[in-house]
Amino acid sequence: MSRPRIVIVGAGFAGYRAARTLSRAARGRADVTLLNPTDYFLYLPLLPQVAAGILEARRVTVSLSGTLRDVRLVLGEAGHVDLDARTVHYTDPEGGTGTLAYDRLVLAAGSVNKLLPIPGVAEHAHGFRGLPEALYLRDHVTRQIELAASGDDPATCAARCTFVVVGAGYTGTEVAAQGQLLTDALVRKHPPRRGVRPRWLLLDLAGRVLPELDRRLSDTADRVLRGRGVEVRTGTSVKEATRDGVLLTDGEFVDTRTLVWCVGVRPDPLAESLGLPMERGRLLVEPTLRVPGRPEVFACGDAAAVPDLDEPGQYTPMTAQHAWRQGKVAGQNVAASLTGGELRSYRHKDLGFVVDLGGVQAAANPLGVPLSGPLAGAVTRGYHLAAMPGNRVRVAADWLLDAVLPRQAVQLGLVRSWSVPLDTASPELVRMPEAPAGSQPGDEPAAKAPGGEPARDRPRTAPAAHPAPGPVKRPDIPSEGDQ
Repeated sequence: MSRPRIVIVGAGFAGYRAARTLSRAARGRADVTLLNPTDYFLYLPLLPQVAAGILEARRVTVSLSGTLRDVRLVLGEAGHVDLDARTVHYTDPEGGTGTLAYDRLVLAAGSVNKLLPIPGVAEHAHGFRGLPEALYLRDHVTRQIELAASGDDPATCAARCTFVVVGAGYTGTEVAAQGQLLTDALVRKHPPRRGVRPRWLLLDLAGRVLPELDRRLSDTADRVLRGRGVEVRTGTSVKEATRDGVLLTDGEFVDTRTLVWCVGVRPDPLAESLGLPMERGRLLVEPTLRVPGRPEVFACGDAAAVPDLDEPGQYTPMTAQHAWRQGKVAGQNVAASLTGGELRSYRHKDLGFVVDLGGVQAAANPLGVPLSGPLAGAVTRGYHLAAMPGNRVRVAADWLLDAVLPRQAVQLGLVRSWSVPLDTASPELVRMPEAPAGSQPGDEPAAKAPGGEPARDRPRTAPAAHPAPGPVKRPDIPSEGDQ
């Protein structure tokens, strides 16, 4: 008799934890397959430190095959799930297609950059959800400072030294905080024209930074940012983006070459394609993370609307902390469903939050105790080391080296602007150009779009024709809480 087949879609916080749980709970009793576009789990909270040059890119990645024993890794993007046939259809990194049959399915596809119908944003802004975007931002910021140092026109130099971050949540706040420290270090090596210094703007329609956190933590972050020179503009956002700058909602036009989009995330469109009941783009599930009417399907993480048992009528927010814990419950319940065991309901106790503000500064509230300054910085880094499923020693070593050595101010040139569009369903992958004319058989093939056509290398003035993995449809009406 063949063993049950378990397929997990996505290896973010929820998918990775579900796979790790099942690798132990179902060992020898089921065949576990993990479908993911990359061969690593990305520890997203440390991504701003990659963009700032503190950590090398591989430090925030954890090998899937190296840490998930008895789990089969399949590289590819899920394109269609046939719930009746119990199959998942996917496209591999070289454009080939495949099918995975399952007896149990765990949907943990995660989330993508949230898009708003603001003119020019999709063409001129970049998100911050994947490793390619972080590497691009580090190169781009370095390049702007270097070009400003060698430029002759004061206005152009000032524009190159101006960086706009939209969204003052966790990601945007950390990007602005780390970015200001990075550019301050860069100008010491590449001083721009007299009177020009790096200028960072952090915009948000909310009345304060980190609006989802306790007021004391928000005030701490605001004080650190302003003290460092970051211009915090609350109640303000972008009305229009152009090649030369951004028009703000208060009427001011800011000359800049850098627009970082951190207004939040929305569920991966794969969830909506299933045709099942949804809640604001998220798949409705029972407290046990099982999909109603589909006992063989479970969903967790950002793709799932999980009832909050402590606040009836509400759903758990889309955070890494929830995704990590939901992944464990999903794995346990899938294993229990194979043997007729009792399924657990997901209930979460808030353990607090940490926000790294760069240097020795941070804002944290472990177990509800508000902290700031170097003590919060130590707690924050200790938390990340404890939470990471691997690479702890390497991360700690990079932190130590950054504390005693100057940062390397060089461009790697690995990621180009057009290869990390904001409007993408897979921020963890770079956009690939079409294979050059005259290429020989056996050369690296061009990426293919969902319809099978080869991807095109198009200028940013034509963003509608995105190659694989394809664009995310922009909602006609922004969801509640949009910036």
